[in-house]
Amino acid sequence: MTDASKPRQPKSLKARAIGFLARREYPRAELRDKLLATGAARDEVDAVLDDIASQGYLSDARYAHAVVRQKSGGFSTRAIAQTLKAKGVGGDDATEALAGAGQDDEATLVALWRRRFGRAPANDRDKARQIRFLQSCGFTLSAIFKLLRNPPVDEP
Repeated sequence: MTDASKPRQPKSLKARAIGFLARREYPRAELRDKLLATGAARDEVDAVLDDIASQGYLSDARYAHAVVRQKSGGFSTRAIAQTLKAKGVGGDDATEALAGAGQDDEATLVALWRRRFGRAPANDRDKARQIRFLQSCGFTLSAIFKLLRNPPVDEP
């Protein structure tokens, strides 16, 4: 029998977990759900996750920093925090990552508005479109209205 015709041995749970992490960062809760979906026992999955976390392969803090780095400049701090919470990242890891980014929501809102629109809305339809977009990025309605009431003037 050649190597190509040999039946493959099923991957161990640890090998599957490391394989997932080799592709991208995962928070512990999401990786746990992926491994449980393969039919593994909860105790076994938790033991594997504890093992790979102790070896430094799995880190919610590292995942939180990656998400904050990726979404900064395009989303509000509130939206990023909600994303992290939805992925099961604990409060301390999320808070530390957000604090480390030093993102100013007002400056982010203005920069995003300039990049996307660059001019005051011409009519109510355009205004509604700008409001919907900025709200989808997690900015509060009061901050959006404040921006649109006094849009920044382009600097020479």
